[in-house]
Amino acid sequence: MAYASVASLMSTMESVLTSKSPVQSLIFDHQEELLALREKVSSLEVFLKNFEKSNKSEEMTDFATQIKDVANAVERTIQLRLTESLTANDGMQTEKAHERLCDSLKQVAEEIDRVLKESPKIQDKGKQALKESLVQDSSSKKNTADMENNMVGRDEQRKRMLAELAQYGGSSGELKVIPIIGMGGIGKTTLAKEVYNDASIRRHFDVRCWATVSSQYNLKEILLSLLRCTKGITFYMEDEADLADMLQKSLKSRRYLIVLDDVWSSKAWDDVRQCFPVQNNGSRILLTTRNNEVACSAGTKDLSLPMGLMSPVESWNLFKSAAFPNESLPSDFETIGKQIVDKCHGLPLTIVVVAGLLKFKRTIEDWENVAKDVKSITNDPDKQCLHVLGLSYNHLTSDLKACLLYFGIFPEDSAIPVKKLVRLWTAEGFLKLEKDLQGEAEKCLQDLIDRCLVLVCKKSLDETNIKSCKVHDLIYDLCLRELAQTQDIFAMNDISTDKLCLAEAQSSNLVRPECRHLSMHEIRPFQRQTGIHFGSYRALLTPRHHHLIRGQTADDNNNLLNRTHSIFSLYRHPSTFTLESEVIHFSLLRILDLNPIRFDSFPPQLLCLIWLRYLAMSGDFHLPPEICRLWNLQTFIVHGYRSASTSFPEQIWELMQLRHLEIERFYLPNPPSLSVDKERSLGFSDMQSISGLSPTSCTMEVISGIRNVKKLRIYGVKNEYERFQESRLYENLVHLHQLETLSLKFIYLGWSDISPATIPSAKAFPATLKKLKLHGTRLRWEDLNIIGELPNLEVLKLIYYACYGKEWYPVAGGFTQLKLLQIAHSDLRYLKATDDNFPVLERLVITDCSYLVEIPIEFADIDSLQLIELNDCFPGLKASAARIQQEQEDLGNKPVDVRIYNSPDSDSDDDDGNDYVSLMLAACEE
Repeated sequence: MAYASVASLMSTMESVLTSKSPVQSLIFDHQEELLALREKVSSLEVFLKNFEKSNKSEEMTDFATQIKDVANAVERTIQLRLTESLTANDGMQTEKAHERLCDSLKQVAEEIDRVLKESPKIQDKGKQALKESLVQDSSSKKNTADMENNMVGRDEQRKRMLAELAQYGGSSGELKVIPIIGMGGIGKTTLAKEVYNDASIRRHFDVRCWATVSSQYNLKEILLSLLRCTKGITFYMEDEADLADMLQKSLKSRRYLIVLDDVWSSKAWDDVRQCFPVQNNGSRILLTTRNNEVACSAGTKDLSLPMGLMSPVESWNLFKSAAFPNESLPSDFETIGKQIVDKCHGLPLTIVVVAGLLKFKRTIEDWENVAKDVKSITNDPDKQCLHVLGLSYNHLTSDLKACLLYFGIFPEDSAIPVKKLVRLWTAEGFLKLEKDLQGEAEKCLQDLIDRCLVLVCKKSLDETNIKSCKVHDLIYDLCLRELAQTQDIFAMNDISTDKLCLAEAQSSNLVRPECRHLSMHEIRPFQRQTGIHFGSYRALLTPRHHHLIRGQTADDNNNLLNRTHSIFSLYRHPSTFTLESEVIHFSLLRILDLNPIRFDSFPPQLLCLIWLRYLAMSGDFHLPPEICRLWNLQTFIVHGYRSASTSFPEQIWELMQLRHLEIERFYLPNPPSLSVDKERSLGFSDMQSISGLSPTSCTMEVISGIRNVKKLRIYGVKNEYERFQESRLYENLVHLHQLETLSLKFIYLGWSDISPATIPSAKAFPATLKKLKLHGTRLRWEDLNIIGELPNLEVLKLIYYACYGKEWYPVAGGFTQLKLLQIAHSDLRYLKATDDNFPVLERLVITDCSYLVEIPIEFADIDSLQLIELNDCFPGLKASAARIQQEQEDLGNKPVDVRIYNSPDSDSDDDDGNDYVSLMLAACEE
């Protein structure tokens, strides 16, 4: 889309012109031209924001395409010319590069002037269309609850489903398969989630598993999803038979509930059904499908649940809950609102999407405009749903459109980690280059969620942060259609035979030359496949880079190599890969996501990709000093596979645009005392998050260099922890005045020679701290009284012997803001508390504390307490949790939600016990 291209150009220019740019000396003679060009691009960006709202005619669409092509060409030209200047080998080459840069700047300025000159005429033509379209969203935006977790209507179907799953079957009875059937957007997954998470279901079944199947299903991925639910650890087994056998063993003798969501074919069901043991203990399989044939072949007779369209009353209630979630609907809106809802024909997805559009519009005129648009919709529910989705998309702001379309790069139905998504948005340049880019990206995501266009998949344990998200498959199809029209993406679903190359694909018009992203879905390196098929926006190509290069010339300004901004490998399992040298021809690459492909050493070819902003890879290696060439890098991720620490060269401090540094475990040297370029002071002033920092790197010099970091994870081994304590390096952390989240994790081979640690004062931590996780720190329980003095602490996680000793007596008046307390893998026996200890606590999570006798009854006096979760704990804890629950109910309060999870029964034939420990540790690390 045009806005994304202009925003990307603007982001590149801001990056070049910033004082942190090493190209400052190169552009010194061209500073005036570049600043003037930036002003023109800024004007184009403002015009485009208004233009895209009124883009209704074919002529206007053509003009948007023209703007996009010009912006792409300008950005590409600037980057190529600056690359030439940076890589020049001698004075003559440098002089020629400067001349070409000067000529190119004049040329691109003329191109933008031409577009700006045409823009008023085009804008005038759009004014009439704008009057008939919806006006800009009003500013009264309010967050709403997640619609997928708060079902409205369908009460009878929900009651029936709960009865079929738990009440009728009891603890015995044969395995039953219950299909939920209905069209897309009817609410099948929402109903399945509602019953899956119901408290009575959690109590009734020993284990619950969920897997999303989808139209293009992968049996191995389905098995892995189910195994992760039963065992909680990640498997890298290649053999499907082994995975199926492991799944069957993990379910054996346990009453299980399996949900298979979005099953499209009987073959998918036939492939997976053999993995489920048939036993008379009341186990159930729930599947959702659009296909009656699937329901008939899979379901137990007479147990299918067809989902029809909502009644007018249910539709209206759903609309009100989505459009006005926390307030009553004004009477003057009700008449027109009911007219709009009536034209949604009872389809829940359509209702919540149009409600998401209207809840930000609080004038009758806005609603009347929407009503006119909706009334023109055909009575066909499928076409009507697509129309409403398109209507909602068309009235997004330009930046939100770009962010929503980005979901089309990922595989269908995939849960996308939010931190990855917002970092990619930032790297693509969709958001303005400001201090709090992370916050801006999160606001965009929340806006899309509020509009019911994005679904929340998982939240943090304290429910304050969204961990992962996805889009409904109908919205995913919308994203793919829009991406196909804008010609911005070239997605490779799998690999092909070695004979196919990119040049052949381009010559056959299978790959548009304007594409800017290469997305490799489920790549299996070095494995050949046949059955080539190309769609309008998908193709099957080899991931080997020489196949991408063949037939291309690096000097060709119009080839795919110089137009590609992003390459993603979405393969989900580790594999070894040798990076081909030809990757250097992707000279303008901005995003390179190769995780989890393993590298034995840092590929030197990457050092030529000076425009990289996001680099993710896997391996255990040291970084070369030349890493400083990647001066645009914002996010750098290396996932390791061994416990060895990565050493960074001193030159790492020259990457002054770094915002996120995520390495398994690494040592960061002190910054140089004097920069070679005296105009630039070294330091990570924009750094937002660091993960894996060695405790021995917490010197005053390093802390000063990362002074603005908000999230810090320190990870060390025994000798590093001892130095951390002895040298009192932890006292330097107090100088991190922006720090909100801190994690201290230490690992040992044994406990016998570990000296207990101490905390001298709460002043060892910054007062800004909101979340603290301690793992293996071996503090005394009384030291937590000092931590309790932190004025803003809301989350405290004590993992794997974070504290030692049998008793914890919290001092009254501490932890005044604490909302979540988690204790895991501890030898604590007695917890004594009063109602003054945790006055606003909302969630108490206890995991594998087999010695802890009970939860103090005083917890019943905490009015804010909402949840007690127990994982593999002493039976006395379950009884005390029940007493607290009853006490709150007797006091007239809303009873606390008690959730109890037990480990699988031991089996001499496998390692279930060890796997369960891994499960709990994995859960604690979230």
